Order: sequence, then structure tokens, then C-alpha cells
Amino acid sequence: MAAITGQQFLNRLRKNPPTLYIDGARVEDPTTHPATRNMAHSLAGLYDLQNRPDLRDKLTFEENGQRYPMSLLVPRTREDLARIGEAHRIRADYSLGFLGRAPDYMNANVMAAGAGANYFNRCEASRPGDPRRDFAANMRRYSEFVRDHDLCLTHALTNPQVNRAKMASELPDPYIALGVVEEREEGIIVRGARMMATLPIADEILIFPSTVLKENADKSRYAMGFAVPTNTPGLSFQCREPFDVGRDPEDHPLGSRFDEQDAFVIFDDVLVPWERVFLLYDVELANKAYAATDAVLHMAYQVVNLKIAKTEAFLGTAQSIVNAIGSGGFQHVQSKVAEIIIMLEIMRALEVAAREGATVNEYGVMTPARGPLDAARNYYPAEYARLPELLQLLGASGIIMMPGKADREGPLGPQISKYLQAGNASAEERLKLFRLAWDMSMSSFGGRQSLYEKFFFGDPVRMHSALYEVYNKGPYLERISAFLKRAEKPEGVAADD
Repeated sequence: MAAITGQQFLNRLRKNPPTLYIDGARVEDPTTHPATRNMAHSLAGLYDLQNRPDLRDKLTFEENGQRYPMSLLVPRTREDLARIGEAHRIRADYSLGFLGRAPDYMNANVMAAGAGANYFNRCEASRPGDPRRDFAANMRRYSEFVRDHDLCLTHALTNPQVNRAKMASELPDPYIALGVVEEREEGIIVRGARMMATLPIADEILIFPSTVLKENADKSRYAMGFAVPTNTPGLSFQCREPFDVGRDPEDHPLGSRFDEQDAFVIFDDVLVPWERVFLLYDVELANKAYAATDAVLHMAYQVVNLKIAKTEAFLGTAQSIVNAIGSGGFQHVQSKVAEIIIMLEIMRALEVAAREGATVNEYGVMTPARGPLDAARNYYPAEYARLPELLQLLGASGIIMMPGKADREGPLGPQISKYLQAGNASAEERLKLFRLAWDMSMSSFGGRQSLYEKFFFGDPVRMHSALYEVYNKGPYLERISAFLKRAEKPEGVAADD
């Protein structure tokens, strides 16, 4: 099948709908349900991009006579990374960067894990050569399966937020957190829950090892890696309240199109076939899986390109507001827009540094440099809150007083056109623009984005701690030590001169 069309994606979603629950009821067909249909069709549009004649060669690559998504290309050169990065940005531009879990995010994970599949045979539970329990072979085959069918994946990493002071095994029920119940001839039985599965209207869910397991034992029922279809018996997704509330896209330009949904995933004694198991019981291997396969770096590379597109959207919206209301001559306005420019250029520079500093890893994969990506992963979550704030400051009360499309077409339409026009824009143009700024910065959709950015890659304090642990500070320590050991006077100068 290879690279699919939007219609093929929708057909697949109708045929095998994930087990979703929203507002207390099962979603029978995600392509028609009011809370999910717009997102489903937005995803279909994203798949259609790769079939456009002008974008086909940028969003797909050819191998053995088939076309595959560029995000699943195994990069061997820096030129390959550049092609992948361009594809990430084109896809991100489709949603102005507000679709955080587009399919290319998990594709980056699966590509890297497949290329580094040998890592998973370090697990004692793996049986190399076994047609079902060879975890490396399983990972490799799954990567090819995702590529060949152009699947849309979701994933879930963390345990339910019940009691952070206790380990999973110390909670009232040892299967509140997802754990292995038993092994059977046909596979493993898993029970419990995971958070957060963003974009649950997907074909499959990948449960990759969490990087924050705290069990003391070398082996743990909570350490696992596997993938199953989202309609697997016993598997269900409880979604949060939708942000797509049925309003016209002119009124909710982002929320009506790109509410990717978030859910916690419930596994009620789900059978995972051995062929779909990639890791089992080994806490150390689980904690290091993302880093050891370099999946975290390829995922971060997608994220950096996504955040560049998102910051560009903030810049474009901010300057459009300034142009519409004629405030560009004020220095405090220029200063606010300049803040966005600086953030954008920092992210662009980090992307270039990650790509140009790329090296080939032990699996033969050209891998972006870690330093710039770690900087971006820590910098952007800390600074993002300023972006919606800047839109609020530039738009001021204009982002509050925004009659909707029905109002503009109602009895007071002529008065709205008269009193809510802008110096350089009609009332309709101005209101559409300010509606976008509101959805980016103040709506429930925008609020969720702000929280999402804070914790996108994990707890900020833990992220800083991880950066401290992995960053090579040795050369700089040596430089300071050498400087302090120098003679206080230049060589050849007497001490009493």
C-alpha cells in the first residue's frame, strides 16, 4: 500500500474504529462523530498532501518501486536529514504547528527503533531466532509494517497520576499502572492504564518503555514495549472534554480543525501477541531504550521543526495584527514582535546546528546532534508562554470583542462592519484575524496548547536534571583548571617587576 491518501485513511478508520469514549458514550464512527470528524478529516488532508504533485517528492521517498512517507526514511547522510526536516516543516505548516502529535512524530520513533532493533535483543526475555519472541526481529518487522501501510500511531508513556510518592507496585492496586499479568503461549496479558495518548483516532498504539520507571528490582512487570491496534479487545480510550464544540471554522479556526484529543488508555486484560512484543521486564533496558536507539533525537528533530513552524505562525499572526490596526510605529510594539523573531531565529539555529552536527550512530543512521536538540527541548517549553502573552498584549481588547460569523450575518451586521473595522482591514478581515489570535492564545484550545508545551517532553525540572547528567562538561572543566594553573605573570617576567 505504501503512502496512502486521505480517503484511504478515513476508510481504514471507519472499518477499524478505535474504542473511544467521549461524554460518556462510545464513538462508533470517528469520521462522523461531532467531536472527532473534523480532526479525522484534517488528518485525511495531511495524508493528501503527500499525494499532491508539487509536494510528492518532498513528502515521500521511493524505494523498490514504492512511495513511503519521508518521515520513515532511514537517514544515511546530512542531506537525508535535510529532506526529512523539510518534510516535517511542510506537514507542520498545514496546522500552523498546532498539531503536536501528527503521524510523522511517531514515525520518527518507529524508524529509529527499527534501525536500532538489535538493542531489544539485549533483553533476557527475548529469544533470538524464535519466530515470535525474537524482540529485535519483532521491532524490525513492525517498523516495516508501519512503513508499508503508512499507519497513524498514538502512544502513551506515563502512569496515572495517583500518588507520585509511591512506586507503581505500592499503589492500592498493583495494576493501576500498566503491567504484565501473565505470559501465555500466544502472548502476554497486560492490565492497567497509561497516560497520555494524544491523537487516539489512530490505527495503532505503541506502548514504548517509559523513561521514568522507579522499581527497585532488575526485572519489573511495568517494563515493557509493544504495539497493538486501537480496537484490540479489552483496550479503550477515555477522552477528555472536546475543544471542537461545533462552531464554524471562521470562529474557531484551530479548535474546529485540529483538536487532536487526549485520552488515558485502559487495558483490561489485553492480549498482546508475542510478535508485537519488543521489550519485557528489564527496567534498565526500558529506561535507556529511547536514548540507546537514538529514537529520542529523531523525535526531537521532528519537534524542533514543528516548533519552528508554530513560532512562524505566531510571528505572522502578530505582525498581521500590527498591520491591521496600524500600531507598527510604536517602539513597544516593535519590541514585542522582535521577541518572537528572536525566539524563531534561536529555534532555526538549533535545527541547523543539530543537522550540521549530525553523526552516524552504531546502527548506521545519520543522527542529529544531541546538544542543540536538548537545548531546544529545554528552551522552548520555558519560553512558549510568552508567545500567547505577546498576542494578547498586541491585540488587547480586540481579542475579547469578537462577534462571530452568525453575528456578522445577523441584524447588526452593518453596525459590526462599521464599528469593528480596522485602519487597514475590513471588519470581516479583522475579526477573522483576531479570532485566530484568540484560538492561539486564549481559547480552551489555546490554553491546552500552553500546558501541553510546558510538559511536552516531560517535567521541566527533570528535563534540566537529565541535561545536567548527559551533557559533556569535561572540556570546559579542563579549560578552567588549565587557566587557574597558569603562572600569574607572563613567562619571562620577574615576580617583582
